Amino acid sequence: MAAYRNPVIPGFYPDPSVCRAGEDYYLVTSSFEYFPGVPIFHSRDLVHWRQLGYVLNRPSQLRLDKARSSGGIYAPTIRYHQGKFYVTTTNVTGGGHLLVHSGDPAGEWSDPVWIDQPGIDPDLFFDEDGTVYFSTASGQAETGIYQSVIDLKTGKRLTEPQIIWDGSGGKHPEAPHLYKIGGTYYLMLAEGGTEYGHMVTIARGGSPSGPFAGCPGNPILSHRSKASPIQATGHADLVQAHDGSWWAVCLGIRPVGYPNRHHLGRETFLAPVKWNEQGWPEIGEGGMIAEKVEADTLPLHPWSEQTNHRDDFTAAAPELTWNFLRNPRPGSWSLEERPGWLTLHGLQVTLDDEDAPAFLGRRQQHFACRAETLLEFPPAHEGDEAGLTVLMNHRFHYEIALTRTGGERVLIFRRRLGSLRKVEHSVPWAGERVILGVQADAENYVFTYGHPEREEERTILGRGECIMLATEVAGGFTGVFFGLYAVSGTSAPAAPARFDWFDYIPLD
Repeated sequence: MAAYRNPVIPGFYPDPSVCRAGEDYYLVTSSFEYFPGVPIFHSRDLVHWRQLGYVLNRPSQLRLDKARSSGGIYAPTIRYHQGKFYVTTTNVTGGGHLLVHSGDPAGEWSDPVWIDQPGIDPDLFFDEDGTVYFSTASGQAETGIYQSVIDLKTGKRLTEPQIIWDGSGGKHPEAPHLYKIGGTYYLMLAEGGTEYGHMVTIARGGSPSGPFAGCPGNPILSHRSKASPIQATGHADLVQAHDGSWWAVCLGIRPVGYPNRHHLGRETFLAPVKWNEQGWPEIGEGGMIAEKVEADTLPLHPWSEQTNHRDDFTAAAPELTWNFLRNPRPGSWSLEERPGWLTLHGLQVTLDDEDAPAFLGRRQQHFACRAETLLEFPPAHEGDEAGLTVLMNHRFHYEIALTRTGGERVLIFRRRLGSLRKVEHSVPWAGERVILGVQADAENYVFTYGHPEREEERTILGRGECIMLATEVAGGFTGVFFGLYAVSGTSAPAAPARFDWFDYIPLD
């Protein structure tokens, strides 16, 4: 008996889908308005995951122009079939359902083919006779799961979409996944909405299109109305391991405070699955999962731990933890312009806009952590600004930044909370270099600055509550990012903002 801890992928990595190829496991999650899209992970034990890259890493695959906050990419599914990997997902901002493939999940993926079908949360199922079934959620509260047969190469529908199951009675039947197990077809859904009433239900039938009969024990996974540090569990996917055991990945949240609020986003959890005498799957213990799980895992295969938490920006491309907000504007960033530095060229697009600012950010994955960066920036014009943001979306974020205002160079701490936008504190700053930082615990962010020549000294400039960036306050489906950004206050080109290094240090 071994033990592991949930979440297995912490931070904003929602809507997980998993597949197996031999003794290797691959997992993808939603990415919404962030680019590149659909992060892909690899594991040998289902517990330890390392990121391989992104499925959608080219504009030809993913257009996010003017994507609203929590728009873009929803709920991918990954499947392995006859030596190829397939991912289908929905770009709700433009294009709809897309399908890509690759022979190497860590390599390049194809340009998409598009599938014309209503809804969201697409699923692929390859039947033994070669038929490919494509299932989607209607996206409405009281309808069900659409299914058609498609041509895998072109994405063309070969049959008209039909509703095959409307769920067990919960609102928003979604996240369909179809399996054939022991000669029987199982259709698993999420219901109840992706909030505190979230749950997983399942039905079975004699054909891929039903009719389906629901499990008498539905929901087979839910933390609704339960006293647990994990809430909103749902959107699950099943996988049979190479040793014959069964597992489920699902999303969940870890709220803090009272009333419950969560700001790290929806995260990826793992639970063992057993099959009862009636042939139904049972997830976790009594349909619940724990932070610490005692289970007969696969032989554990941890990847080598990253001991250096500093990114010196010496690589040719951003590390895999980094994302842009929507498709980055050409020329807005560079790792080559000044080797060993990230250069951002400020635009007249700010963090308050549902657009593509000069921004590079990474997820906050731990309640207690510290992020710092060394910025070099001479703001020449009124409103020129560069700094460090803690961002949930365009309406809810905090910044500590170097800017020019009233003809003076100052450091500022600002809150943007819905319709309220205010610089809370400012101090004059004579130099062009400054260390900007934020330290987090489960309830607060503390923003600091320091002189590069005195690296151990920090001065607090402001504080912000985590609760104000929580989904229950800010809305949406994403989680908090720590981001580096730059803004031009005028139409004249702003001086480049250069970042020498960035630290992300877990303190849990």
